[in-house]
Amino acid sequence: MSIDTAKGVLGDATTAELEAGLRGALVRPGDPSYDRARAVWNAAHDKHPALVVRCAGTADVLRAVEFARSQDLLVAVRGGAHSIAGFSTCDDGIVIDLSAMKGAYVDPERRRVVAQAGLTWGDLDHETQAFGLAVPGGLISTTGVAGFTLGGGVGWLTRRHGLTSDNLTAAQMVTADGRVVRADAHEHAELFWALRGGGGNFGVVTSFEYEAHPVGPQVLAGLVVYPLAEARQVVTRWREASAHMPDELTTLVVLTTAPPLPFLPEEVHGTRVVVLAGMYAGPPSAGETAVAPLRRLGTPLADVMGPMPYTGAQSMLDPLWTAGAHNYFTSAFIEPSDDAIDALLRRHLTTPTPFSELHLHHLGGAFARVPAGSTAFSRREAGVLCNVIARSPTAAGFDGHVAWARDTRREIARHGHGGLYVNFTGDGGEDKVRAAYPDAVHRRLVGVKDVYDPTNMFRLNQNIRPSTSRSPAGR
Repeated sequence: MSIDTAKGVLGDATTAELEAGLRGALVRPGDPSYDRARAVWNAAHDKHPALVVRCAGTADVLRAVEFARSQDLLVAVRGGAHSIAGFSTCDDGIVIDLSAMKGAYVDPERRRVVAQAGLTWGDLDHETQAFGLAVPGGLISTTGVAGFTLGGGVGWLTRRHGLTSDNLTAAQMVTADGRVVRADAHEHAELFWALRGGGGNFGVVTSFEYEAHPVGPQVLAGLVVYPLAEARQVVTRWREASAHMPDELTTLVVLTTAPPLPFLPEEVHGTRVVVLAGMYAGPPSAGETAVAPLRRLGTPLADVMGPMPYTGAQSMLDPLWTAGAHNYFTSAFIEPSDDAIDALLRRHLTTPTPFSELHLHHLGGAFARVPAGSTAFSRREAGVLCNVIARSPTAAGFDGHVAWARDTRREIARHGHGGLYVNFTGDGGEDKVRAAYPDAVHRRLVGVKDVYDPTNMFRLNQNIRPSTSRSPAGR
């Protein structure tokens, strides 16, 4: 069966030749596994690619890139399929699916980890915790390591050990012209700089090498829930307490609607609340002293903070963030002034669904000590990352939910530097990309793009457009 694409028709012989050169699988429209193969975490993006290549290794990635180039196909690269903006899928093009590439090698002596691009954080934590080590990951264990790393990577270890990208020591990448390159501080050093925060702009990264750190197996983590009536007091006191928190403690304020969790009083279910979430990345006994102020910010409705396995802390929010909902995330780096807190609480009262939230992620510590310009990730001066999340179980009214998130971001961003977090840009518009990178960083990224992807083959991302005339119009 021939396949129609935006560029023309792929004949049976053409796709059969591609399939014969793969160790993995080729999935076409009409195949029994097609709907499963095209599905992504964010149901707001329901795309129908012409082909999905489920790669078994780097050779398959090379074959898929060569095929896409020869057929002038739109390319989407998929790791964990969590791209909020929908970059891990496309209509009519080819999806290079890395999710079967789950190899991991841990060197406990050197504290180095090599991870293939299909791993999720849950997968990688399973491997590293066998040696009492961890690579700084995210807040949800089902998120893929690849896109998360390339955009920076903010999580529970950010204040203690920096961003995920700060802990990247090398990467293997397939380029648009079909080469396999290793980028580190010595080889392809400018590419290595760009991969640490510049997103998926430069090629298909097939494996990552990270520095790992002693963490766990037990940490102190959990939630303290406060009523809406105390919201301003709680957030203000958290701001004051955060100035004195040790680097081992990373905290997150969540302005949300209480789900029907068993540890919450039934009368609280469905009401707006303030949640303090946190993890202390040191001995749990020392963590008790560090988290004590979080328990005194107001009158808790529930306090479920205590010792747990590191893997438990990494997955404690997973049940609230399952696949299949419609999601739109945007962000702003802010300073939590009194005016900013007032704005946040006003917007909290207008959340369009019980699943929509505002997050305040405490930065500083190791995050702030990375020298400016040493990686493509910027905004090291910011004290707080505010994530604005519109989430709904169905498509009904979702455009309005997105409008709420965009309006909220515009209001909140006035209280900061105007910057966006690369992984939470909402979409890939040019204005979002320019807000994510200062001018000097953006110019440097364009220079790297010109070298490794001058025709903008890899443009389904927070796109850095090449300057070269070889870039086709509209790309």
